[in-house]
Amino acid sequence: MTRLVLASASPARRSVLRAAGIEPIVRVSDVDEDAVAAALPADTGPRDIVVELARAKARAVAATLAEDRSGPDGDLVVVGCDSMLLIDGELQGKPHTAEVAQARWQAMAGNNADLLTGHCVLRLRSGAVTAEAVDCSATTVHFGKPDPAELDAYIATGEPLQVAGAFTLDGLGGWFVDRIDGDPSSVVGIGLPLLRRLLQEVGVGIERLWADGRP
Repeated sequence: MTRLVLASASPARRSVLRAAGIEPIVRVSDVDEDAVAAALPADTGPRDIVVELARAKARAVAATLAEDRSGPDGDLVVVGCDSMLLIDGELQGKPHTAEVAQARWQAMAGNNADLLTGHCVLRLRSGAVTAEAVDCSATTVHFGKPDPAELDAYIATGEPLQVAGAFTLDGLGGWFVDRIDGDPSSVVGIGLPLLRRLLQEVGVGIERLWADGRP
């Protein structure tokens, strides 16, 4: 059996994996996302930015696992992800403040944008990285138009402040998403179809990750 290590604190990503039959080991990276993005060449495209952020997270956790002799050993895959909303040609991450979330929604309401999620999969054997696969998923999100009272109440919950693009599909923000074109799990933060392909690229079938040998 191969174990999957999720390089993320996101409960939404963990829930997606659990619902798909995988009980991940959670290890959170200490990557400074702003510093990683700032170090990239100025002409780096949006897709490459989210991929590089995902790669940085996965590699940081892989390095920690290699150093931690008390941690999980054997055949492991480390999965790092990073999601950002591409709207009007600019990537938007977590707003962090109510004021920024309010401004984001003024631009998003009634419009559509692409939710980009970078994925990086590393395969580890006895602590050493033996294979890597990366890619980015893109899903178009069509936003509704919350009225002012709804938007104020939503922002007051705090949910949109700590999620990419200031919305969720699987939480309170789902009320304000009219439809999506693409993979729903990718919007939540980890795209199962893409992850399956990347796992295959590093030589791991999903049946090897199911906790009890079945979904």
